[in-house]
Amino acid sequence: MHVPGWHEATKELQKEGKLQMVGIIEEQHPDRARLFMQWKQMGWPILVDSLNLLEVPYVPITLAIDQNGIIRKVGLRVAEAEAIKETFLQQTYKKPAGVATPQNAPPDLDKLRATTRGGGAEAWRAYANALALWGGADQLGEAIAAYRQALKLDPEHGLTHFRLGVAYRKRYDSDSRQPGDFREAVEGWSTALETDPNQYIWRRRIQQYGPRLDKPYPFYDWVATARKEIRAREETPAPLRVEPGGAEFAKPVKRFTTTEVAGKEPDPLGRVLRDEGELIQVETTLVPDTTKEGTSIRVYVVLRPHLAYRVHWNNEVDELLFWTNPPKGWLVDSRNLTVANPQDPVSQETRVVEFELRSAEKVESGSVTIPAYALYYVCEDVNGICMYRRQDVDIKIEANTSGQN
Repeated sequence: MHVPGWHEATKELQKEGKLQMVGIIEEQHPDRARLFMQWKQMGWPILVDSLNLLEVPYVPITLAIDQNGIIRKVGLRVAEAEAIKETFLQQTYKKPAGVATPQNAPPDLDKLRATTRGGGAEAWRAYANALALWGGADQLGEAIAAYRQALKLDPEHGLTHFRLGVAYRKRYDSDSRQPGDFREAVEGWSTALETDPNQYIWRRRIQQYGPRLDKPYPFYDWVATARKEIRAREETPAPLRVEPGGAEFAKPVKRFTTTEVAGKEPDPLGRVLRDEGELIQVETTLVPDTTKEGTSIRVYVVLRPHLAYRVHWNNEVDELLFWTNPPKGWLVDSRNLTVANPQDPVSQETRVVEFELRSAEKVESGSVTIPAYALYYVCEDVNGICMYRRQDVDIKIEANTSGQN
């Protein structure tokens, strides 16, 4: 990889104090970069730019910066690392006149808020960026509202749509999560990409969660190996606040395939009593591919026990089962999915089912409903009644064009 290659090529210069390596990442989850750096034993600082404040169109970009903070070379390649001593380190650079001293203080949120009164889209963007970076999880809602106000004034600003998606996903991953946050994040990133289809970072953010037909590579398949090798060195792997999910491990494929269903449909006549959401709250998010055809979709079904009523999973019986019945013209990679029970007899964790859909033939434009349902065992309260329940899940898709299997 690019970063480890530069690290290996410049280790001696770093040890001698002649070169300081610094990384800037455009990651939604920066703690994953910390784990990667620990795995590869690269101890240099990493800065986080989840909002893409640098407005870079792609990564990686390698820069050579002198002692005055002036960029002297752009787009260096690893093959040039051996010559960097002569081409950069041994050069003499004078400090240009009028270079401002960097300010390290956090922004004044109240002052930025005041500038939005009667201000335009740029003032709202600046305020939203500051809130998203410095306001903490409890102010992400205000950041989202500020981004939305900026978009009312400048609806075609792709970078604002992207940052709105980042803010929604940050809130989704926090304790301040609101229903629909992940769905809104995907919508923000998708709208941003429509304004600039060449923007590499925006496309990759969608592909991170999207279908395998659209993936350039597995995004986080290295995590398990990293942890194993770090532990083998008798170190503790850096913790991750949000564990990567199925799509983030998935390898790309060139052809959509379906898995044969083992056994019969579990409740074809719908006889299992329904949970209308009083026990388990269900939320769906669809992540489309980033091609013009848009015929491949990754579906997320998130199931959360209703904690206000102290609902919990009963893990001493069968595991959760999710069944999909795609209509004519649609394929699903797996109709029958399960979520394994943890070892504890009861639990209240969030459970996620992921699968992929694709239009198999020409379909009419408009709304398409993919019927599905979940079967699970749950209990009310601590010593309450335990039940076997079904919850119907209608997955609504806006069909655009046709695809071929």
